[in-house]
Amino acid sequence: MSDVRMFDSRPATAVDAESPLAVSNLAERARRSAADPGVTLRERAFLGHLILRGGAIVLDEAVREVLGVSLPARPGALVHDADGERSIQWLSPDEWLLIVPEGEAYTLEKRLRDALGDAHFAIVDVSGGQTLVELSGPRAREVLMKSTPYDVHPRHFPAGKGVTTTFAKATAILRRPDEERWELVLRRSFADYCYRWLVDAGEEYGLAVEESGR
Repeated sequence: MSDVRMFDSRPATAVDAESPLAVSNLAERARRSAADPGVTLRERAFLGHLILRGGAIVLDEAVREVLGVSLPARPGALVHDADGERSIQWLSPDEWLLIVPEGEAYTLEKRLRDALGDAHFAIVDVSGGQTLVELSGPRAREVLMKSTPYDVHPRHFPAGKGVTTTFAKATAILRRPDEERWELVLRRSFADYCYRWLVDAGEEYGLAVEESGR
């Protein structure tokens, strides 16, 4: 079995990044935002998305060494680092999603690989295949209730929880990082469809769209 670990395969020259919602005309929709919105949509474009797989014990040691937080060990758990800028979510018994600020994914992956050494693990950078859309406002939960069969009542979906679920006619990772915000991690191929669904679902509550932030 080969032990080759190729992950530094970035192009030698700069490549212009394009958000999955580049085709969705966010700027035009932002200009027509409601003055007193019940729900606000914002894409958090160009974040780093890393999938971690392996044994919980060795991964936990590496994550604590590099990020200073423990790996979530129970289904649906979502934790953030001290700055609140980096999050780790439990996806399955041996799989976690790590989301970090733009430009950090490669360096962080290298540090994790160094910390893990010869352990049995996999780290995959999926940043180009996903994006994150943030929902906030007093009517955000109503929009989600129209969009997913998953129970988003606060008693069932408290802050610090995340799940993979059906969203409209697609799938998404639905997360609640705090009491005020919800997040949808969307695959690139579903992103425009889900964004348009959210715009339609949020229109009746007064909708504001913020342009993609970096």
